[in-house]
Amino acid sequence: MPNSVLGKAVALLNAYEPGDESLSLAELHRRTGIPKTTLHRLLGELGEWKVLERTRRGYRLGMRMFEWGQLVSVQRSLCDAAAPFLACLSEATHATVNLAVPEGPDVVYIQKINALDEPRRPPRVGGRLPMHCTALGKAILAHGLPGRLDALVSGGLVGQTSRSVRDLVALRAEIERVRACGFAEEREEAVVGVACVAAPVRNSSGVVVGAISVAGHPAKIDAGRVWPTLRATALGLSRNVGRRGPGW
Repeated sequence: MPNSVLGKAVALLNAYEPGDESLSLAELHRRTGIPKTTLHRLLGELGEWKVLERTRRGYRLGMRMFEWGQLVSVQRSLCDAAAPFLACLSEATHATVNLAVPEGPDVVYIQKINALDEPRRPPRVGGRLPMHCTALGKAILAHGLPGRLDALVSGGLVGQTSRSVRDLVALRAEIERVRACGFAEEREEAVVGVACVAAPVRNSSGVVVGAISVAGHPAKIDAGRVWPTLRATALGLSRNVGRRGPGW
C-alpha cells in the first residue's frame, strides 16, 4: 500500500475496473487495503474536486476524470484520425471494430464501434486486456519496438481464458507467424465467444502506435475474408496519421 497521500489517491482511482459503475466503501477498502477512515477522507476530498461522485451504491468516477481523458492529446488525435476509417471498416465487415494502443503489458481500447447484430462484449472503451491474449496486442508485438516482447514475457504470461497463450515458446512462434503474414488473430483467447483479426497502425516515422481489429463471434470472423479490407484500412489510417507530422 502506498505511503503518501498522492499514492493512496492513485491507488484508489486504480481500483476501478472496466464495467464498474459504483464501488462501495467496503469494496474500495478490499481492493486497495487503505484503512476505511483514510478512504473516507480521500473520497470526500476527491468528491470536492469532482474526480469522484457519490451515488446510492457508493462512489463512481466523476466528470473531471472524463474531462482529463479528453486532454490526452495523442490518443484523442488518433481517435479523431481513425473515426472515418473505423466507420468504413464497420460498414464493410458488419462486425465490431476496435482501436487500441499499447500501455505497459496491456492494450487499452480507445475507440470501438459495436456490430448491430452482435451482443456488446467487453472490453469497453477505456478497458484493457493483456497484450499477448489479443490480436491487437499481437499485431503491436510483431510489428512494434523489438524490446516490447522481451519486456512482456519477463513479467510472466497470465491468461484470460483457457485458450490464452501461456507458453513463451508458443507466443514467440505466434509472433513470427504474424510477422510473416502481416495480420494477427485470436480466437477466444481474451474473451470467450469472441474472435479477432488485427493489423498495426504506424506514425510518420513508421513506428507502431496502435492497432485496429475486426471482432465478432468465432463462427462469423474469417481472417482470409476480412484481411484485405482490414489491411487497406490500416494502411489508409497509417498514411493519415503520417500526414499529421513527426510528433506522432
